Amino acid sequence: MSRRLTFHTLDVFTERRFGGNPLAVFLDGADLPGEVMQQIAREMNLSETVFVLPARDPRALCRLRIFTPARELPFAGHPTVGSGFLLAALGRIPLAEGRAAVLLDEDVGLIPLTVESHGDRPGFVQLSVAMLPTFGPPPPPRAKLAAMLRLRPDDLLDGDDCPQAVSCGVPFLFVPVRDRDVLARAAIDAQHWHETLKAYWTQEVFIFSRDPELPGSSIRARMYAPGAGVAEDPATGSACAALGGYLGARDHTRDGTLRWVVEQGFEMGRPSLLYVETDKAAGKITAVRVGGRSVLVSEGFLEID
Repeated sequence: MSRRLTFHTLDVFTERRFGGNPLAVFLDGADLPGEVMQQIAREMNLSETVFVLPARDPRALCRLRIFTPARELPFAGHPTVGSGFLLAALGRIPLAEGRAAVLLDEDVGLIPLTVESHGDRPGFVQLSVAMLPTFGPPPPPRAKLAAMLRLRPDDLLDGDDCPQAVSCGVPFLFVPVRDRDVLARAAIDAQHWHETLKAYWTQEVFIFSRDPELPGSSIRARMYAPGAGVAEDPATGSACAALGGYLGARDHTRDGTLRWVVEQGFEMGRPSLLYVETDKAAGKITAVRVGGRSVLVSEGFLEID
């Protein structure tokens, strides 16, 4: 006998439908086996699909299980921000006095989440990472990274802004490039990608430039995760959290809060804006936050056997 599961879709890290990063959220799948969740995520074929479950920790509002079309993730930014927005829109996060704070249970740990509201409607949603940035092993040679991205070696930066891998729960290889024209030319070469990163700490690649398009932006970026079933991602909150570690470690500020606005998804026709904050004390990173806005797009049901 078939069963109907209700889902909502949102566009995350945008204020306009058909921008940002699409997300599917299932609220009634607590008894589903993980392999069925993975099948559903493959069927939805979005960067991530989320299942909202009862929390394992009594301090948390709920648990999130997050799946790409290919695998489960311990943490991801756009599903966390989007799920927080949806839960607030449905009244599961009470909105009072313009701001609400909850904890979400993910496999990386408890994620603090804040929701700003306008009346009874949610607005800006921001997560704080459960894991501070950790830095990976030296990356592959610059020439190999350039070939993997179908770029020239001199398109990639060196010196202080050199390639480096960083993780706030999910590792990414950060590859700075000269300008956004280089970003527009970049594309993953599947064979070179496999040969270059098959034995590396991470296979997810985040390329960026300090040459944004919009006033007020700081960074222009693209993210590729073919191994996760995501050819290119329109907006990657977990990568931008790790970017807060990459950029924060290079900033000479010893105490205070650093802020960046990241443009992503523009080359895909899914413009997204992600707001990144990194706190430093005595020269050390003490917190990283990523936030943005979302918009509801659809509600429907999916039938499973």
